[in-house]
Amino acid sequence: MLTKIRYVCALTLFWVSSTVLTRAEDAPFGLSWGPVTTVPRPSMIDREANITALFYFRDQPPASGRDTQQVVLEVCQAEGLQQIIWVSRTFADSEIQSAYAAIYQEGIRRYGEPRVGGTPQATVWPDGRTLLAVRRVVDGGKRIIMVASGELYERCSLAHKAATGHPATVHISDLLEPWERLMAP
Repeated sequence: MLTKIRYVCALTLFWVSSTVLTRAEDAPFGLSWGPVTTVPRPSMIDREANITALFYFRDQPPASGRDTQQVVLEVCQAEGLQQIIWVSRTFADSEIQSAYAAIYQEGIRRYGEPRVGGTPQATVWPDGRTLLAVRRVVDGGKRIIMVASGELYERCSLAHKAATGHPATVHISDLLEPWERLMAP
């Protein structure tokens, strides 16, 4: 069991250090914030007003990796790629702490001390525009959720609200408690 936990920690740390927690001007998975010219073919597409959400399910790039369940790229009509949501596989209670700790420590290394979010096990790095959270799922396990946003996400969200009556942040409300409250300065 200890070997499995070490493997999960090492894999998570490697994955996080190479993809998820990048410099603020870079997007995860080797992508760039802004105009999108090429992305892998998504598993599913959802469009509302100025935002197109590209869903990638497990084992389909960029949702590769043992601990990945899903990745969502939110592409704004005027601003391009402005949000990436990473959802982990379901972890047992005995596994979640070490997986979370590895990602959390990498966040501190890259962005400094975080601000604790408004909900339990939610952490925000405002300078990195990154949120890390843990949520319980129906089967009793837990998932780690990371949300990284581009510099123009707020502009995209305001345009979305003008067109739909709700900000773009509503789209992740099922995963997180009020995002705007967590990301507010």
